[in-house]
Amino acid sequence: MINKVEGDFTTEDQDALTELAAHAAIALANTREHEQLIKVRNQVADEVKAGTQLIGECSAIEALRSTIHRVANTDLAVLILGENGTGKEVVAKRIHYLSDRCKETFVAVNCAALTETLLESELFGHEKGAFTDAHETRPGKFELASGGTLFLDEIGDMSLSGQAKLLRVLEEKVVVRVGGSLPIHTDARVIAATNQDLAKLVREKKFREDLYFRLNVVTLELPPLRDRGEDIVVLAEHFLRDFCSKARRSVPKFTAAARKRLLKHSWPGNVRELRNLMERIAYLSPGNKIDIDELAFILSPGGEETPTFSLELPLTEATRRFQIEYIKKQIERARGNMTEAAERLGLHRSNLYRKMRQLEMPTSEEKRSTDPES
Repeated sequence: MINKVEGDFTTEDQDALTELAAHAAIALANTREHEQLIKVRNQVADEVKAGTQLIGECSAIEALRSTIHRVANTDLAVLILGENGTGKEVVAKRIHYLSDRCKETFVAVNCAALTETLLESELFGHEKGAFTDAHETRPGKFELASGGTLFLDEIGDMSLSGQAKLLRVLEEKVVVRVGGSLPIHTDARVIAATNQDLAKLVREKKFREDLYFRLNVVTLELPPLRDRGEDIVVLAEHFLRDFCSKARRSVPKFTAAARKRLLKHSWPGNVRELRNLMERIAYLSPGNKIDIDELAFILSPGGEETPTFSLELPLTEATRRFQIEYIKKQIERARGNMTEAAERLGLHRSNLYRKMRQLEMPTSEEKRSTDPES
């Protein structure tokens, strides 16, 4: 700062150096804090990446794993299809954490939970005073996910007007907050998911064809758990080890009969149902072995076996009848409480009602009236 060729340093020189040192100390402290934050963020990203492994060895999962590795480092739009509980969000996170965007934000939005009035504010943000209760400016999910990944789950439940607004943002890469006029650039990669047949919805004019083709650049279809064979046992043991570690207990072993029972079950709730079952066993099973008796009540409520159907039925009709019977049993077991029945099935309550409508099951107000959340 001061390069004296001759003469002594003065009091003014000392004061200037003292002031410089104070500023330098703050700058160094901020630099160290910034470096620490980056280190922590990278550690968190690495931990989450490790937790998004696709467990399984069946051919469908191997093919899925290979496709994910090929598309991860691109900016291609990805559409993930699969039944509830098959792990669509896990796949979306896997794509994100294998990409160059892995150090940035992953933001998940459940489109089924957004009403028409909330959709635009949630996705695009709003300015202070834009509407009642807008007490402060809030960025939307597209802004928060800029540079990272935005996961739109249950995209098939989005309204037609919401679809039009989403398509505009995907095409222009620009959002405008509700009540604002300033265009804001967003560089969020969009991954969408649904358990519905979007092509059928397009034919029925319930989903925009242009948005469908915009989202459907790469399609990943997740197999239901019942079609994954020995992966059921592999996943069960993986979840059991994880939950036993958290419960600080030794990992019990499945007997041969228990393994056979796991493979026989149809798993309507898919991986989510299996994971919930293993969590219960980890915390509630007292022994070091898990036999069929401990699975019988959980997998066959009321002690009844899965209903059998005529082998003359087509697979789709047999599957439909099984699902109807299984949902009825779960609702009976929950004594008509639809929220509890949905939890037992590994579904959201709204998704259970939608599934019942798809199966042409009655969803009368009498059922709803017994539900404390109705």
